[in-house]
Amino acid sequence: MDADLRTLRQRLAEISDIYRSMGVLGWDQRVTMPPLGTPARAEALATLGRIAHEKFADDEVGALLERLRPHEESLAYDSDDASLIRVARHDWDKNKRVPAELRAEMLRAGAQGHHTWAEARKNDDFASFLPVLERNLELKKRYVECFEWDDSPYTPLLDDFEPFMTTTEVAKVFETVRPVLAELVREAPGIDASFLDVPYAPELQREFAKRVLATVGFENGSWRLDPTVHPFCTSFATRDVRLTTRYHPTGLDSFWSTMHEAGHGLYAHGIASSLERTPLANSPSFGLNESQSRTWENLVARSRPFWSHWYEPLQETFPEQLGSVDFDDFMAAINRAEPGLLRVEADETTYSLHIILRFNIERRLIEETLAPKDLPEAWSEGMRELLGVDVPDDARGVLQDVHWSSGGIGYFPTYALGNVISLQIWSVVREAIPDLDAQMEAGELEELSSWLAENLYSLGRKFTPKETIERLTGSATIDPQPYLAYLREKLSALAA
Repeated sequence: MDADLRTLRQRLAEISDIYRSMGVLGWDQRVTMPPLGTPARAEALATLGRIAHEKFADDEVGALLERLRPHEESLAYDSDDASLIRVARHDWDKNKRVPAELRAEMLRAGAQGHHTWAEARKNDDFASFLPVLERNLELKKRYVECFEWDDSPYTPLLDDFEPFMTTTEVAKVFETVRPVLAELVREAPGIDASFLDVPYAPELQREFAKRVLATVGFENGSWRLDPTVHPFCTSFATRDVRLTTRYHPTGLDSFWSTMHEAGHGLYAHGIASSLERTPLANSPSFGLNESQSRTWENLVARSRPFWSHWYEPLQETFPEQLGSVDFDDFMAAINRAEPGLLRVEADETTYSLHIILRFNIERRLIEETLAPKDLPEAWSEGMRELLGVDVPDDARGVLQDVHWSSGGIGYFPTYALGNVISLQIWSVVREAIPDLDAQMEAGELEELSSWLAENLYSLGRKFTPKETIERLTGSATIDPQPYLAYLREKLSALAA
């Protein structure tokens, strides 16, 4: 058994190294690579992806996992070795169904699509992006055919990001959330935020954000921050975290975007070192990962205790824009509910409505009740229905997000699920750290970061998403009520 386990660990470590190398190439493509490098980069990613897939889906890996089954059953369920064998078997079973060439072609198409999307967005040209979308949809439908599903062909795609959750289950959560959010948006008070709609020097935005990031719990030398077209976070080890953001000449949206990506980064940073170079060195689901990006972006970085410490330094950084702005006026402005065009700039209340729109559209595309060419019209109709907003162009409509260019269909629902899960976990955090507000008022965030690392991040993928949520909260159910109660309380305070 020891020899088999060592062999399995070595095989999985090599596969992990390939995927991490692919991650470096992907990060470089979106941050520093010249655009004409796209064709060669697409081939490199496709080659590495095919090699990694073939190494993992190999029959010998399956045989190793089967021989290790008695050993797994003899261990405690929550032990690292039992979890590694269990999770690797699940991943092997899933990957074995997918032909290596299909995996390579999906990676190739996704890499090729990124540059086309960036140009289409810049030029407001949906027609030039349509062939990319159609190709990615064709590949995803072939991928879906590799699996069995009961409720919707969208479920296998969702499972890549939110394992063991069905389309029907997500729809049920959204059916609870949608009418309450729509009502809150309709009844939200008007808030003057004109002082945020003025120029803020990007270099000073970056300087301020890095001051805050230095306090959230990252080890010095373990992270970096770069500009990009569409913000994201990736990591290649627990001590190699790459944050990106997008700076606008007006407003401070980049700060909350940076804190959002820092939440992702802290999750990667907090995974136990013993899980490195294994399939366990990740979060159990994108929804749980998003819960932490939303925690740091909203529950921390839009809170009164946080800004009780940081507002004066922000005023000192931008004296012309904020020097005469009252603290309460600033807090009201950054917590207002105001429908807008862009998901990445949406407030807490409207954000999940943006996600529900994308979830509905993706389902229709995969279930073939919406043709890709009709996407701009469907998008505009959905924005009017959900948010009461007219979409002036495709650049700020259907082309605003990067996900479909890379074939990331099934990802979007996890953002809103993350909103919901974040409040379930936050209530546990508050019980565990009763003086959290006082700590934030003093600019101290490391106990919060350490608690989350110890109780959530360090676990990696040892448990399923529902098992992980249950370990933290006592219930495996994704419950929207704490999230809705939080928004009701926040918006009623603004109206007072």
